[in-house]
Amino acid sequence: MQVRVDKETCTGCGLCVDSCPEVFVMEDDTAGVKNKNVTADLEPEVKEAVENCPVEAIILE
Repeated sequence: MQVRVDKETCTGCGLCVDSCPEVFVMEDDTAGVKNKNVTADLEPEVKEAVENCPVEAIILE
């Protein structure tokens, strides 16, 4: 699974970083991804971040 954050949509609320700091990081005013390739052990946390994102800025591929 791969993940990315749509920088134009992201509001920088930080919920994704709270859900999975191993994958997401705050970069200035928006969230970013440390490693776009998500390992199987982190998939539940990444899916939680996707579900909790208030603006649907996290994209799974």
